[in-house]
Formats: sequence, C-alpha cells, structure tokens
Amino acid sequence: MDIRKKTGIIIRKDGEYLVGIDIFGGLRWSIYPWDAWITRRRDHALIVADKVRGERVLFNPVAGQLRSM
Repeated sequence: MDIRKKTGIIIRKDGEYLVGIDIFGGLRWSIYPWDAWITRRRDHALIVADKVRGERVLFNPVAGQLRSM
C-alpha cells in the first residue's frame, strides 16, 4: 500500500478542522484532523476554504502528518 495516495486536503480554522454541515445548516468542527472532511480535489478545497475563511492543509491520516499548503 502506498500511503502517499491517502494524502488529501482538509480545512483548518482557529485550530479546528471542518467536519461538515449539521442538519440545521451550521458548520461542524473538530479538534482532530482525523474527523475532518477530506478531498483530493484542490478546486473543491479552495472553494470550501474561501467560504469558511479557513486554510487548506495537506493531511495524511495513515502517517498523521499535517502540512500547510
């Protein structure tokens, strides 16, 4: 297994990571990057980061590594 293929982009803001939207339309955040919504599409990550005013972060859940983009 090549763990590099597991690397994706997550959104960070104020030390928390975007998980998703709850049933009432509010944003859900977690202090753990493993809970975060993850994508490999840079264009989708850019749109979401702009909407929530967060930053894009590369995350590999297998290795537990984070790196700012």
